[in-house]
Amino acid sequence: MIKNNIKDLSIQINLNGLSFCILNRTSNTIEYLHSIEFEHRLNPNTVLNQLKEELTSNTVFSEDFDSVLIIHQNELSTLIPKDLYKDNLKADYLKFNSKILKTDFITEDAITINNSVNVYVPYVNINNYIFDTFGAFVYKHASTLLIDNLLQQLIQSEDATIHINVNKSTIEVAVVEKNKLQLVNTFDYHSKEDFMYYVLFVFEQLKLDVETCQVMLSGKIDENDELYSILYNYIRHIKIINLSYNFEIAKHIQNTNLHYHYLILNSF
Repeated sequence: MIKNNIKDLSIQINLNGLSFCILNRTSNTIEYLHSIEFEHRLNPNTVLNQLKEELTSNTVFSEDFDSVLIIHQNELSTLIPKDLYKDNLKADYLKFNSKILKTDFITEDAITINNSVNVYVPYVNINNYIFDTFGAFVYKHASTLLIDNLLQQLIQSEDATIHINVNKSTIEVAVVEKNKLQLVNTFDYHSKEDFMYYVLFVFEQLKLDVETCQVMLSGKIDENDELYSILYNYIRHIKIINLSYNFEIAKHIQNTNLHYHYLILNSF
């Protein structure tokens, strides 16, 4: 039996919110794009309850999906060169820059484009529920998607480019220089001053020039908000990313600020 519509579902999991995106591969169109922002940071069990409520109450999720991808977005990850990676040392890699528990399940994503391994802690309760709901699925860490997409879209240049993906209380920062990934990290912030401190910290650690480096922005940031304004006070070249995609965007979604959904739109 030939399916009339082949659809892929991506779900982005963050303790500050959830995002959902459906790509109809038959029409090559993004037909559903929706985010839920929590009032405050939740624990994984409460996030699971929110996810269950959304998936069971919205009829768009009752369809059959050809594939399902879960994106785990948290600070519990670290990048290891593949040549140095040993599977039995996953916890040792992660404990240097993340607070992990002995009971945490640790997994990894292979990133072939730069021959690295991303070690991270997924939300196991979410994975178990998704398997019970949809069957077999794929899951990745958000920074895996960020790295993979940045390096795929890279314009050959010796100059440093900083990409900042902004979330409600965290930022993912990736730096590419001389066509190679130099740094990727996640920082928590609670004010615009925190936000700016971590950005300037990256500049300082990598000895980058605020007068010449290009900063590309995605996620929850606009030209009229305080995060953009404080960046503009310190850094000369900043720009909100505007990408073209290999699929169409449904008319009812076209007025959406697509850079808000950078990661999930680049998950297909």
